[in-house]
Amino acid sequence: MAGELLKIGAVAQQSGVPVKTIRFYCDEGLLLPASRSQGRYRLFDQNVFSELALIRNLRAMDLPLIAVHGVLTARRSGVCTCADLQATIRGKLDEIQGRLEDLQALESDLQTMLASWQSCGGR
Repeated sequence: MAGELLKIGAVAQQSGVPVKTIRFYCDEGLLLPASRSQGRYRLFDQNVFSELALIRNLRAMDLPLIAVHGVLTARRSGVCTCADLQATIRGKLDEIQGRLEDLQALESDLQTMLASWQSCGGR
């Protein structure tokens, strides 16, 4: 049912995100429960799944939680932060390209080392 509110365990089961992680995201202000039950359980609407997917994608880019929080806050308010997010993504892309170059240099060094290795004959 579209208007059904879900407890954290159901969200975890449907999303594949552990309950502990969902609680952490709530504590950090990344996820906002739609309401609480009489027993004080967090209750979530269907929007939680798109927000969890966005959090996963942003965290996969190694964005700090404060940046993820900013994106989610802007998204909820309807304020476009496209330029800011694009700048952040460009910065991450530059960082990854630099790491790739470093790894390629290391790979080359290791290949050179192996190619020139003198076998000791097992002694």
